[in-house]
Amino acid sequence: MILVTGGLGFIGSHVAQALLDLGEECVLTRHRSGPPPAFLRPAGRVAVEPLDMTDRDAFLGLGDRHPITGIVHLAGVGLGALDPIDELRANTSGLLNALQAARDWGVGRICVASTIGVYGGVRENPLREDAPLPPGTPHTIPAFKRAAEELTSVVSGETAVILRIGAIWGPLGRPSSPFFAIPGLVNAAVRGEPCTAYAGDGIDALYARDCGRAIALLQTTEKVHHGIYNIGSGHATTNAEVAAAVEKVVPDAAIELADGRSPDAPDENLVLDTSRLHGDTGFTLAYDIEAAVADHVAWLRRSQAS
Repeated sequence: MILVTGGLGFIGSHVAQALLDLGEECVLTRHRSGPPPAFLRPAGRVAVEPLDMTDRDAFLGLGDRHPITGIVHLAGVGLGALDPIDELRANTSGLLNALQAARDWGVGRICVASTIGVYGGVRENPLREDAPLPPGTPHTIPAFKRAAEELTSVVSGETAVILRIGAIWGPLGRPSSPFFAIPGLVNAAVRGEPCTAYAGDGIDALYARDCGRAIALLQTTEKVHHGIYNIGSGHATTNAEVAAAVEKVVPDAAIELADGRSPDAPDENLVLDTSRLHGDTGFTLAYDIEAAVADHVAWLRRSQAS
């Protein structure tokens, strides 16, 4: 049975679905009590537990109620939800509780979420897991994730897998992102609202369903050969490609693209090297940009109708 902290959140829900598709049983935590969404309700295979991840006793108590053999730790305080010090304190406490639970329960593997943001300042492209990370970071999220990677490696050693997650979008995600344009372009088109972007800007974007499957494979694959894995598509998707895909399913989409790249864009669109992920799990994309946009538009329309 796999514990997914934050298992009813954006990425966590897709990880849970992918684990269920692989035949696993799951324990999913959420900060507030409530039933899982309909697509996560196969009888007897999903347990939902309300959990404050900073509560050590409550966290460890999960192991008394469930035969947990693996952990995917995704839970964290939301962006800007707390003062930076309180945010770091909560996320560090949650991480340490997850690491202690993994040790106390003797789990075979704990996967811990990190971010593409840890590569800030790295000049090589594509971004490789073994690239040296320059000192310093301007934001609490990559700062914490860098520290979390080190703590996880020290405490959990060979049972730990670090997930450097790229730009993820799709069902249950935010309608817009301060980091890349794809969610905003798709959501605005479905709402019938205008949206602008630079045609040449792009990022290594991965559809949420593919992201969930990649993480589930890393959790369940019998043997992994590395401690850190990039979770991405392995190529950059430009806003021009997104707009073309959107217009195929929303012909009247009011997307206005400016030529070239935005003034504050990096010199080139950054890409995650996903050789490790492909080599150790056999993961391949199920959704190219056209299939992803079509699926997400359909999901958004169903959500609006319900």
